[in-house]
Amino acid sequence: MAENETNNIIMPDEKALVISSSPHFHDGESVSRIMLLVILSLLPGCFAGIYFFGLDALRVLLLCTAFCVGIEMLWCHFAGKPLDTWKDGSAAVTGILLGMNLSAAVPWWICLIGSFIGICLGKQVYGGLGHNPFNPALVARVALLVGFPKLMTTWVPTRFMGENKLYESAIAVNKEIVEKSGVTLESIKSHTVPFLTSMYDGITCATPLGMVKTADAGASNSSLYMDYFLGNVGGCLGETSVLALLAGGIFLICMKLIKWQTPVAYIGTVFIFTSIVHSANPAITPDAFFHVLTGGLFLGAFFMATDMVTTPMTGKGSFIFGMGCGIVTCLIRIWGNYPEGVSFSILFMNAWVPLIDRFTALKPFGSRKAVKGKA
Repeated sequence: MAENETNNIIMPDEKALVISSSPHFHDGESVSRIMLLVILSLLPGCFAGIYFFGLDALRVLLLCTAFCVGIEMLWCHFAGKPLDTWKDGSAAVTGILLGMNLSAAVPWWICLIGSFIGICLGKQVYGGLGHNPFNPALVARVALLVGFPKLMTTWVPTRFMGENKLYESAIAVNKEIVEKSGVTLESIKSHTVPFLTSMYDGITCATPLGMVKTADAGASNSSLYMDYFLGNVGGCLGETSVLALLAGGIFLICMKLIKWQTPVAYIGTVFIFTSIVHSANPAITPDAFFHVLTGGLFLGAFFMATDMVTTPMTGKGSFIFGMGCGIVTCLIRIWGNYPEGVSFSILFMNAWVPLIDRFTALKPFGSRKAVKGKA
């Protein structure tokens, strides 16, 4: 090229050049859209909780969501970050999940403390969305459980559980233990039974898992399984309707927002593990259907163990992750001190995700195994 022609060369605008790591294509998804779909998938479970527990459930969900969004805005303000990060919907999802991990009777300040722990210690302290190694809502749930065990393990019955239903549930879990403790229908009506407290205005109750753990019982009653499936049972807002949670989980799978391997492996492992233990000694623990339909298994399997940030990237890794969650859950439920092990198991397996990703990473197309002795 002649020297006098060099002035005619037009270089591209530096501001228009974007240098980034691969891949260099976009599938049209965005964080805000993903979070919106997750919120939509949680609505059936939220509506079920409000239906069974009334306006107190709505109060807890709204408080947790508002507190999480507000605390994230305050953190960004003091950290010098953009204040509109809450618009991506991640803080709202954390708030809804936290609310679904609480009882309808918790005081407002529990919602505030849990929101602070989830947003600040579970998310922002690591750098914000995409950098947190643990699920923020579960970090808050476990911290509250350790710090306020009595409040976090005191449950209210649903609006449709009268005294007869409470007594029937207690007898179904373990008739012998209930009879020895002197529990009668009259004592339930007077709110003086050992596993019921008068801490709040109205009667409170234990969850099915809690009664089994307290009584060391292995019996269960299949006649109550329909109540467990539909949600007419005491517990967290997200430990009620398996039907509603299943509908939301299937929606996420159909939208390809979560890998099906994790919930299938998680729930399947719990079913197989508890089936084996129950078959070996029915007095140790109830049957597999009881474990699958009670507690926070479906909430954890579909909405918390499938978090994009804190779970493995491959299908094989997700299956291993789900199996690990299921095994740890069963160990805690059957032989641990806590009646429920979903939260602890997912957080425990979150710590193993980097190692799981390392051993299940896909090989690049065309790559060959290195031959020993050759450079």
